[in-house]
Amino acid sequence: MNEASMQAALLEESVSKGINKYSARAYAAASPSSGLSPASIPRREPQPKDVQIEILYCGVCHSDLHQVRNEWQDAVPTVYPCVPGHEIVGRVVKIGSAVKKFKEGDLAAVGCMVDSDRTCPHCREGLEQYCESVPTFTYNFPDKHLGGVTYGGYSESIVVDEAFVLRVSDKSDLAGTAPLLCAGITTYSPLRHWNVRQGQKVGVVGLGGLGHMAVKFADAFGAHVVLFTTSASKTGDALRLGADEVVVSRNESEMKKHVRSFDFILDTVSADHNLNAYLELLKRDGTMTLVGAPDKPPPLNVFGLLFKRRRLAGSAIGGIRETQEMLDFCAEHGITADVEMIQIQQINEAYQRLLKSDVKYRFVIDMASLRQG
Repeated sequence: MNEASMQAALLEESVSKGINKYSARAYAAASPSSGLSPASIPRREPQPKDVQIEILYCGVCHSDLHQVRNEWQDAVPTVYPCVPGHEIVGRVVKIGSAVKKFKEGDLAAVGCMVDSDRTCPHCREGLEQYCESVPTFTYNFPDKHLGGVTYGGYSESIVVDEAFVLRVSDKSDLAGTAPLLCAGITTYSPLRHWNVRQGQKVGVVGLGGLGHMAVKFADAFGAHVVLFTTSASKTGDALRLGADEVVVSRNESEMKKHVRSFDFILDTVSADHNLNAYLELLKRDGTMTLVGAPDKPPPLNVFGLLFKRRRLAGSAIGGIRETQEMLDFCAEHGITADVEMIQIQQINEAYQRLLKSDVKYRFVIDMASLRQG
């Protein structure tokens, strides 16, 4: 279905549901190879519990690039036009009649989810990211209001149920706060879940968008933080961000110095790499948690787990309650992402740089550039 046909279908379905809509400017991909370009997308007018947000800043996540290029077609095929973006910070411009948590003029944020079934055991525990019905993600997921799919934050505004909207402190740096909605909560959640704390030795594998936040959080929680990287040139940055030590993982002798010494390791790397080398660094009962997702299943030395009762685990973003906790913690402790600001017109160039890991450490779009043409 081409863009015009899809827009017509969305309009017909929304009219049949009695939902008013408006058009919003955005940047969208029309195909896996088209790049992103200006587009007009439908948004619903706020329903009783909805909050309409003028988007001020939107972070650029590596998953945006994967989705735009349909690189996850086996698991989550991309529906075009695709408007990415799930690290959203903005200002409330309109609220529904039943909204209680927000008023016009408030700062607000939206992360990776905009809804869930809210009734399954996971949702009732505040773990909407594990919703048994699968959460409604911020883009490229079925839109129960307008039909078609959800559209993300590379746009001038978004309308979301207040239950999935987060409060942002007026003392926060808004551009640096945007990446907290994905890179931040993805690393904060496992560090909290496995109770990282003062007196522990904690490893972080990789110093990218996720890894640099993991270092900041582990340091803020009082742990002794060791950053593992394949590049010695990242040593200065790692120490500045809060690491106590830096290990070049290709150096076998450096790795051996840390055998059986870690309480917890957070692995943020999505590229293929040797997990067993890091599992050997865990103490008895230590845990290594993955938040990066390599394309191929990695080989695993099971005996390395058995004989030290080590754990290999995974973690996905965080629930709404925990994401709010994380935002409040960051505001209190002055924690933000290290960002490079771009204009929306630079997004295709930014994707090319992202492929080369040429960013320190998160691109953030100044969405005023969309309104300026």
